[in-house]
Amino acid sequence: MSRGADGEQRHPRPVLLVAVLALGTTALSLMQSLVVPLLPAIGEQLGVSANAAGWVLTANLLAAAVATPVLGRLGDTWGERPVALGVLVAMSVGTLLSLVTASLPLLLVARVLQGASYGLFPLAISVLRRELPAARLDVAMSVVSSTLAVGGVVGLVAAGVLTQDGADYRRPFWIGLGVCLVTLVLTAVVLPRRPAAGSGRVDWAGAAVLAAGLVLLLLPVSQGNTWGWTSPATLVCLAGAALVLPGWVLLQRRTAQPLVRPGLLADPRVVVPNVAGLLTGVGLFASFLVVLQFVQTPAAAGYGFGATVLEAAVVYLLPGGVAGVLLGPVAGRVVARLGARTTLRAGAVCGVAGFLLFAVLRDTPAQVVAAGLLTQVWVTVAYAALPALVVAAVRPAETGVANAVNSIARSVGQAVGSTVTVAVLAAGTAAATGFPTAGAFTAVALVGAGSAAAVALVTLTGRRGPARVPAADAG
Repeated sequence: MSRGADGEQRHPRPVLLVAVLALGTTALSLMQSLVVPLLPAIGEQLGVSANAAGWVLTANLLAAAVATPVLGRLGDTWGERPVALGVLVAMSVGTLLSLVTASLPLLLVARVLQGASYGLFPLAISVLRRELPAARLDVAMSVVSSTLAVGGVVGLVAAGVLTQDGADYRRPFWIGLGVCLVTLVLTAVVLPRRPAAGSGRVDWAGAAVLAAGLVLLLLPVSQGNTWGWTSPATLVCLAGAALVLPGWVLLQRRTAQPLVRPGLLADPRVVVPNVAGLLTGVGLFASFLVVLQFVQTPAAAGYGFGATVLEAAVVYLLPGGVAGVLLGPVAGRVVARLGARTTLRAGAVCGVAGFLLFAVLRDTPAQVVAAGLLTQVWVTVAYAALPALVVAAVRPAETGVANAVNSIARSVGQAVGSTVTVAVLAAGTAAATGFPTAGAFTAVALVGAGSAAAVALVTLTGRRGPARVPAADAG
């Protein structure tokens, strides 16, 4: 076991460590995206409405929002290894339950258990910061973080391959279970036992209030298209979130050992990656959903290619996933050489180009593939740069919870991107054909381009100085 200049022990096999952590983040994004193309089959095979089947996504998102900050904080105070193993056990149990149940309520329970997987990413970044020397950290974080985008594509492709011709919707979950179990075993073997980086206790009261606020926010965001944006349920939830979340910030200021240090939330060096993460999440799901819907629309609608779910995933999304695998290590080196902000800005420019290309040129499959490839490059580069920005701004004892907050920002953005895309396409559906108009797809593309442009702009704001690591923070 080698030691760094700071005297701390370093992991003897850094390549293996990075590979295992990358597999864990691939598993979490795979679980997230796997069910997106399965929702119609879930509704049909379980005999429930499309709205009821949509809760398979919502339950997972809500569980992730509630669990991620707590798991990040537990990793800081208890140590990452036991928390990561607990998360992987919960994921495995949830995935096994999804395979054996034919009940929607039990499937929702399974998805709640799988929602714990979102905690793996902040735990992974904490491990990398402690175990690797600074010279290797940017590339390692980039590789692990970029698999968040790659795993999403893998999940969509797996669902398309395994559910052709009305096959059982459960089949793709076998891949998820295999990945979970392999990751669990490798994590137990590879992750070293280390003392926790932080100390103190978990602010369970603060966690409960934050959970309530996030649920009140995400419920209408994910269900607004179903409930109606002016319905009492939507308005009450949004009003509740507007009261509870600021109240949570005030509570954190009055707590001796808060879940999230208030000074961390207000630091522009942390605000920038959180805002960028939210906007990138919007672009990620806008890109996925608009491409899938467009290419599967029959040409009789005046556009589209009539692709199957499998063709849509393999032909139009898989190239972006392959590019992400190849680009991750490169993006890490660019971060180390040019800085995370510059890298993030360059990726956002690719996103603007991809969405604008889709808005004006989508008459051939090659054009759509090129547009999707550019947007996937944006997401991969952004996910590679964001952890470096967060880590540079916080002290080691806050690495887990700070990256957990960034993960929540990305999850909220993904929910917003999904909701906006569905709402715009639904509003633009032509009565004569039953399909969205071409203009509706253009509108979604412009939303995505706006999100990418906003990321580029936000990188020009905030402080750029070295991280300030206070010995104590009064809030």
